[in-house]
Amino acid sequence: MQFNLDENQIAFQDAARSFAEKELAPYASDWDANKIFPREAIQKAGEQGFCGVYTREDVGGLGFSRLDAAIIFEELAAACPSTTAYITIHNMVTWMIDEFGSETIRQTICPPLAAGMKFGSYCLTEPDSGSDAASLKTTAVKQGDTYVLNGTKAFISGAGESDFLVVMARTGEAGPKGISAFVVPADTPGISFGEKEKKLGWNTQPTRFVFFDQVVIPAENLLGKEGDGFKMALKGLDGGRINVGICSVGAAQGALNLAQRYMHERMQFGKSLAQFQALQFKIADMVTELVAARQMVYLAAFKLDTKDANATTYCAMAKRLATDNSFTVCNDALQLLGGYGCTQDFPVERLMRDARVHQIVEGTNEIMKLVISRRILEEGATTEIR
Repeated sequence: MQFNLDENQIAFQDAARSFAEKELAPYASDWDANKIFPREAIQKAGEQGFCGVYTREDVGGLGFSRLDAAIIFEELAAACPSTTAYITIHNMVTWMIDEFGSETIRQTICPPLAAGMKFGSYCLTEPDSGSDAASLKTTAVKQGDTYVLNGTKAFISGAGESDFLVVMARTGEAGPKGISAFVVPADTPGISFGEKEKKLGWNTQPTRFVFFDQVVIPAENLLGKEGDGFKMALKGLDGGRINVGICSVGAAQGALNLAQRYMHERMQFGKSLAQFQALQFKIADMVTELVAARQMVYLAAFKLDTKDANATTYCAMAKRLATDNSFTVCNDALQLLGGYGCTQDFPVERLMRDARVHQIVEGTNEIMKLVISRRILEEGATTEIR
């Protein structure tokens, strides 16, 4: 096993860190406080290739591995987890269209998405189907050479700002086998959006309901085959869980960096905070938990890249561990800053709020435990998870 980054990985890690320090960090707190969607900054990220990291090169992507993508997203998230999380969702949408769309769809839609000229949203969750995603009710009825969509999606990141929606809709029987996936231009007649949700975190990206009322789309906008939508959704979520895990790691690293500097600067009882053993031990625990989270995400990304039979299980474990550990690190960093940590003058409270969201999105951590335990306890399981 190779634990050190190679020269190429170090190069694009440095590039991502430099971009984050220049284009995200100085503005992230203002974006958060004023609920600003930083369209221009995301477009600049697209110019760097960060909007199509693991999309194929022939449609404008970088063609990187999921592990390479994780290295990039961590650096961006250390500055602004909320904006980075949207960028990762956009990457997932771009990849799904690239992976499952017809050649015409790929060549038409993916290049502007990969370049950051157009934005994408992923539409799976509904008001009555969150963790039980296979019970979704949005329908797509085929009529000649078109499909007609009706239904409602909930908690959609980027809704109202994005240009394309990947929509999971029911084309057949109840359950997962009756679900298909479609790419839908967001300005198609019959699509409307709810009000922006007022949220704990993720304030730099809008979260809205999306309503479909007799929305007519060409049949060629079907991704893959009818009935394959839920399988596609789960494949997308495997990568999404790596992404949200590494965004959490980035947030925790950013919070740890701030706490480390503060402990050397803050004087109490004639000593810097860094000289108090109790706080030294706190930092030791924080960095240990952070490194464990990072390595778990890297392992899951490697398993996904190598198409390991248990990749889904590794992705669930990584998401659970990384989001829980990283929220704790952010929360502990806030504690180390004391009263200052609770103010918006320091980014720690923002990093903590954004990290808290990650324990819920892309499948709650309780659902991650269900995914893991089902795999371990299934009948006839012979392959060890190690």
